[in-house]
Amino acid sequence: MTHATEDSRYRINVEVETEFLAEQSDSDIHRWVYAYHVTIRNEGEVSARLLTRHWVITDGEERVQEVHGEGVIGEQPRLAPGQAFSYSSGAVLETSVGSMRGTYQMLAEDGTCFDATIPVFTLAPPHALH
Repeated sequence: MTHATEDSRYRINVEVETEFLAEQSDSDIHRWVYAYHVTIRNEGEVSARLLTRHWVITDGEERVQEVHGEGVIGEQPRLAPGQAFSYSSGAVLETSVGSMRGTYQMLAEDGTCFDATIPVFTLAPPHALH
């Protein structure tokens, strides 16, 4: 199994939109709940399957949680070139503002293993950041 780095045959684009869930949050007990909606698009030249995920979640006090696991939402989607997969999940913070970033480990149909980067994104209630 080889490992690709910056090879255009293996290009996955990850876009994330966030949503503050006020009805599930409670500042009195330091609980802020967010949904995040992810779209993973294969912009490369070969089909690839998402094997694992690694999230780094940082709250406003710089406390870090790391999450490792197989697939996403119980699935290991296979994406043909041009195909996209979308899902939603959530995170709970002890502060009102935080951030997430990570990687998906992908396996191309030719046996090449590569990482798809999930760029850092902010978790914040509406109007919390100016």
